[in-house]
Amino acid sequence: MATLATTKAKRQSDRASAAKAKQGATGQQQDATTLLEADHREVSAYFEQYETLSDNAEKKVLATRICRALKVHTQIEEEIFYPAARKATGEGDLLDEAIVEHMGAKNLIAEIEAMQPGQNLYDAKIKVLGEQIHHHVEEEEQELFPEVRSTKLDLTALGEKLAARKSELLAMFPSA
Repeated sequence: MATLATTKAKRQSDRASAAKAKQGATGQQQDATTLLEADHREVSAYFEQYETLSDNAEKKVLATRICRALKVHTQIEEEIFYPAARKATGEGDLLDEAIVEHMGAKNLIAEIEAMQPGQNLYDAKIKVLGEQIHHHVEEEEQELFPEVRSTKLDLTALGEKLAARKSELLAMFPSA
């Protein structure tokens, strides 16, 4: 059954990627916050799926997918979105907190990547990472994104930059 879950998740991910590519091909661009929210939903689904797995090989594949998605997401936020949001909103505290939360996530990701499923605390680290990401997502979507949307920032142009950089990074990081 666990293999079926992994195959299903891979197909879902492939369909989502194809839909994103098709959207770009038709000239319809996602704005920055919509793109970031889509990333949030994707990773949230990965964490939910992880909870259903019992096979260590499948856990490793999904954990690798989670870590890859989060590394790419945090990098595009830190390189592109956060500086633009800081300039547009003048918001410092919320963005500083977000960067610190990213640092915590990156530390857990490094620990997870250095481990194997079945090792002591592996599943616990995935669970805690998911909880931290859930908290981070709530703050971004309920506080930061509405504030950014209320500015004159060109979110479509920013979304194009995020999408381009995301594509570059996905090509650099190994996939599961």
